[in-house]
Amino acid sequence: MKFVDEAIIKVEAGDGGNGCVSFRREKFIPKGGPDGGDGGDGGSVYLLGDEGLNTLVDFRHSRQYRAQRGQDGMGRQCTGRKGSDLHIKVPVGTRVRDLDSDEIIGEVLADGQALLVAAGGQHGIGNVHFKSSTNRAPRQSTSGTPGDRRQLHLELMLLADVGLLGMPNAGKSSLINKVSSARPKVADYPFTTLYPNLGVVRLDERRSFVLADIPGLVAGAAEGAGLGIQFLKHLSRTRLLLHLVDLAPMDEHDPADDARQVLEELEKFGADLCDRERWLVLNKSDLLDDEAWQARLRHLTQAIGWQGPLYSISAITGAGLEPLLRDLMARLEAIWLAERRQPEDPDAPWDPLA
Repeated sequence: MKFVDEAIIKVEAGDGGNGCVSFRREKFIPKGGPDGGDGGDGGSVYLLGDEGLNTLVDFRHSRQYRAQRGQDGMGRQCTGRKGSDLHIKVPVGTRVRDLDSDEIIGEVLADGQALLVAAGGQHGIGNVHFKSSTNRAPRQSTSGTPGDRRQLHLELMLLADVGLLGMPNAGKSSLINKVSSARPKVADYPFTTLYPNLGVVRLDERRSFVLADIPGLVAGAAEGAGLGIQFLKHLSRTRLLLHLVDLAPMDEHDPADDARQVLEELEKFGADLCDRERWLVLNKSDLLDDEAWQARLRHLTQAIGWQGPLYSISAITGAGLEPLLRDLMARLEAIWLAERRQPEDPDAPWDPLA
């Protein structure tokens, strides 16, 4: 199934019910006075986070949503029934933007979280509220106000702790296949990954993290080339990036060119993603002897000026994966601890290793 990460829908909240003009009419009470009741409030529209969903594909066929209108007021000071709210289920990680104002309404970041996207109209009031000593038979009432009507742009950005990036056939799918229960397509040709995959990497019963694999990047991805432009934004919510480089390409081209190309696309896409903490992971160590591997490793790091964390692995045999996963888990635990501490003192400088 093709991954769908954007959708445009129209939502309409319910209008408020109108107030009622009515007079009490009972036998032997010829001048009972006004008794028109208020209308009911209109129903609102909410987006509801559902961790069981992972795409926006349902919104391809159903694009209009309308909450219930409030009931009009009635005689005997009876208030109209409030319109039922409408809850639309969306995947966790959905960002909502108003197309007309270009305003970011909010994000749904947790299972069960309800985000108000269209408020229902207010009820009108009946003529019972207008009676006074000088106006004993009021014929005034107010109409309910209309509910909000909006065109919404929904954008899904996956929630993961670690994101994989690299050129096509760098071994991203093989890696997530090896370390988690995710089973993305793996083959010996480019662009086997056509939509993001999420896998849970579990070191033991209490220690785990989520790994995201996105389609490979090509030159010009930040301008729309290839598949990567549709999914680069998914990496913006990750805490750490693993940059995979194939150090033993089949066509014998220079792996440093691939590494530089990915870095250029990150810079074009945005400074926030380019500045994200990134580790370099050199894949396919099983295809070269130790001497040739070390020679290519030195050439690559010198060519791109790399000074950050560096790991050599084989996603097929599993060589080098244990220290990589152990260090990733330790680093994420330090980041999570810092994130929990940070709200206690918002003015304190953030130290992810604190």
